[in-house]
Amino acid sequence: MSVYDKLKALNITLAAPATPAAAYVMYVQTGNLVFISGHLAKHADGSIITGQLGKNVTTEQGQLAARAIAIDLIGTLQEACGGDLKRVRRIVKVMSLVNSTPDFTDQHLVTNGASELLGEVFGDAGKHARSAFGVAQIPRGSCVEIEMIVEVA
Repeated sequence: MSVYDKLKALNITLAAPATPAAAYVMYVQTGNLVFISGHLAKHADGSIITGQLGKNVTTEQGQLAARAIAIDLIGTLQEACGGDLKRVRRIVKVMSLVNSTPDFTDQHLVTNGASELLGEVFGDAGKHARSAFGVAQIPRGSCVEIEMIVEVA
């Protein structure tokens, strides 16, 4: 099953990448690697999913936010690939920042929301190295921010 068939089966429609909110670009390619800037958790209407894990956001809500970010990351990746996700060889690395209280320790479970979707969409090529950090705050009050590195053909 192709990446596009998997997206369709999951009822996922990719949106165009967001406009950067500061002095950066959404992605940079060097050689066969694409570095995708951090994406914030957003609701379907484009508003930021705010809050702090361990305070007013549950682990399950955080996982859904991370999954939504993964969908946005794939949309940006599609643009970086000139519209052809079949060029993706491997999701190399995912880094997740989770807005969380000092006693919240399930950042890795929150990040699974993104990692599991990448595996569903890209199969073995979606298996990646990963870091998940708890942070005191994320821009615009987002509950999660995720960036990734991808190898392309």
